[in-house]
Amino acid sequence: MDSGKRKRVFSGIQPSGGLSLANYAGALRNFKALQYECDCVFCVVDLHAITVRQEPDVLQRNTYEALAIMLACGLDPERNIMFMQSHVPAHAEMAWILNCYTYCGELGRMTQFKEKSDRHSENVNVGLFDYPVLMAGDILLYKTDIVPVGADQKQHLELSRDLAIRFNNIYGDTLIVPEPYIPEVGARIMSLQEPEKKMSKSDENENAYILLVDPPDVIRRKIKRAVTDSDNRVVYLDEKPGVQNLMSIYSISTGMKIPDIEKEFETKGYGIFKDRVAEAVVELLGPIQDEFAHLVADRKYLESVMKAGAEKAECIAQKTLAKVYEKIGLLPRPK
Repeated sequence: MDSGKRKRVFSGIQPSGGLSLANYAGALRNFKALQYECDCVFCVVDLHAITVRQEPDVLQRNTYEALAIMLACGLDPERNIMFMQSHVPAHAEMAWILNCYTYCGELGRMTQFKEKSDRHSENVNVGLFDYPVLMAGDILLYKTDIVPVGADQKQHLELSRDLAIRFNNIYGDTLIVPEPYIPEVGARIMSLQEPEKKMSKSDENENAYILLVDPPDVIRRKIKRAVTDSDNRVVYLDEKPGVQNLMSIYSISTGMKIPDIEKEFETKGYGIFKDRVAEAVVELLGPIQDEFAHLVADRKYLESVMKAGAEKAECIAQKTLAKVYEKIGLLPRPK
């Protein structure tokens, strides 16, 4: 990133219950790095979560836990704005405005809508269809320069960019057109059982993913059962996706480069390799799990972070929303 004005970053985490090692690799560890060089806005996107039916008490617990795990992974509420999406009404208001500038065909092409519709065929609701517009509102409200995205979210960010450009073309320079931030290494951790697809905690096979709160014995068991091949060579090749995946996990856990990992294990088989991968993950997650357990038990502190973050977020969001309202001709509320 350039050394001029600090860029603003926005990203959201869904309170879906139990973030995985893939969430850490692709998002949380990058958030921790970005907070030192950017103005960061991190949001628990609870409004997005309700596109799928939720048990109210479970959603509330998951929301507290999502904030706690973000803090446990090193995000500093003094450096960052951290809040609940539903605590800032401007998100829903901005989404409605942007709906009026979004075409049905654009939303119909969203691959995640098609995938989620298949998984939740009993509840294909308008929110599920429309949530990329809410996501665009999340991003554009904060005059966001950079959005950390995984490969599966690039399409949604493109919609955010298209809507900002479309609005600006009609009304003049109003919204910032955001750019993606996609780390070159470790952006995607794959399934331990089907390494051709990404790791997801929604996988029916619990051995396919590692949760950030998994106990050490569970982590060791899952790594031991991870799919590899019969070759027994620890080399980073496309035809060895299972080994590639474990090497990526080891790299993220230890900070080692792939060539150095190949050298470390060039005379060792998969048994020793898997043992060391497992211990590296246990060592990485241990401090996070300890801090998470402390934080999640202190709801008063979590609520203080939510309150302070929402106040800061609302100040920024309302300024953007007021400008948008003015541009499209909505009257300001009389004082």
